[in-house]
Amino acid sequence: MACAIADADLTLPVLLLRALSLIETYQYVLALLILALIFVYNFLEVHFVRDAARGFRGDRVELAFDPKSEIYEGVVSKCRILHGRYLPTQWLASPHLQTAFLNYFGRAPSLCYRRQLYTLHDGGTIALDWLLASDAAGGSYDSGGVISKDDSTPLVIAIPGLTSDSSASYMKHLVHSIANRGWNVVVCNHRGLGGVSITSDWFYNAGWTNDVREVFNYLHQEYPKSPLFAIGTSIGANVLVKYLGEEGENTPLAGASAICSPWDLLVCDRFINRKFIQRLYNRTLATGLKGYAQLHQAVYSRLGNWDGILSSRSVREFDNHATCIIGKFETADAYYRFATSANYLKGVSIPLLCISALDDPVCTREAIPWDECKVNKNIVLATVPHGGHLAFFEGLTARSLWWVGAVSEFLSVLHSSPYMHQQQQIENNGVHSPLESSIGKSLYVNMREDGLVAAVSCDKADVNKSMTSVDSQTTHNSVGEGNEDRTENALSSCS
Repeated sequence: MACAIADADLTLPVLLLRALSLIETYQYVLALLILALIFVYNFLEVHFVRDAARGFRGDRVELAFDPKSEIYEGVVSKCRILHGRYLPTQWLASPHLQTAFLNYFGRAPSLCYRRQLYTLHDGGTIALDWLLASDAAGGSYDSGGVISKDDSTPLVIAIPGLTSDSSASYMKHLVHSIANRGWNVVVCNHRGLGGVSITSDWFYNAGWTNDVREVFNYLHQEYPKSPLFAIGTSIGANVLVKYLGEEGENTPLAGASAICSPWDLLVCDRFINRKFIQRLYNRTLATGLKGYAQLHQAVYSRLGNWDGILSSRSVREFDNHATCIIGKFETADAYYRFATSANYLKGVSIPLLCISALDDPVCTREAIPWDECKVNKNIVLATVPHGGHLAFFEGLTARSLWWVGAVSEFLSVLHSSPYMHQQQQIENNGVHSPLESSIGKSLYVNMREDGLVAAVSCDKADVNKSMTSVDSQTTHNSVGEGNEDRTENALSSCS
């Protein structure tokens, strides 16, 4: 009786504590693990349960286009992949897992490039890394391969993303796929990337189209019978679309594709500062930009705010201390408005396929210009719910990227259709002379103030015509202490 009266006098919190004390420890551990799993599942935006509930059938590709579009009727309607479904690799059912896996475990095919150092009109240097159809067919580098001026094999120009070059895994997937179709492909690296020096007082940025304009015109002049196609990825896609809008009909390209473009840099800037996980991407991108700047410290410290660059913790801070100063933009927002490619879609006058993932953790769906694409008969926009940024892994082994197959098929169908844009004979405005094929020429190198390699020549006529075999794995920091070591590392051949 006394115990019953004592229990009745206990408060509710005390009773709850007594009840909880009766639960076994392993049950608490199990509950914590379940809560942690739920947190991680939502934090990483995993969609495995959703995919399983739908029988792992994947999602249909959504296409946006002008109802009167001949490009859709004559080209895209015949593309099987774009009218199918995309199912992400089941164990990568998250945009963040997809994106991280691409960058750290991309499983890219092994290949070797032929390198051409191209000098731009203002004295800047970029690396053009080639993979010919004959190289892919032979399975190894053939030092005797050339492209003649009479060659009509299609040529695809690939433009990498921010701080990426031809060694990026997604670039290798793309280049390998195109070359295996029997086409030639060249990666147009940005200034200062791919182990090449900054040789003028200018850097690339998200809205700078002069470099690709020069390269496109040069390649059209060098190989006038080869249909030219361009594929831009991420920032490279933004540059490509902006260029197409600026040029209109006045472009040598027969068709193009833009993959995971940011579209509106102002919107994307706000997006990557919104949530914790987006801020992690922002920090990672800023770290990459700082690494790029440190490669060219001698030039950046002279032209930009070096202390500000080193202390940058976001892309916006880097742009304030580097891009805005060098590019003479008043503010970062002014630069983002200048570089926004969505403003130029109206002027696109050639067949253009755009692909975006709605869960892209870097280039938000909020920036995708659906309406602008629907009113331009030359543009078809394809979106899928999942894919991450430039990943789109498919299959249980995650050995292929869905967008690579979709783009390859689109360009192949376009090439066999009457809807290719008519190439024009455009005078090259660079400092290049259209002599015989540049593939296989010997290379002269010089050391710049930043310690990297640039091309020079004893013969003025050959200054821009040099090409050599280089390992596709050549990295930015593969530079030795002495001039001899630097030259050796920068020009290492495939093994």
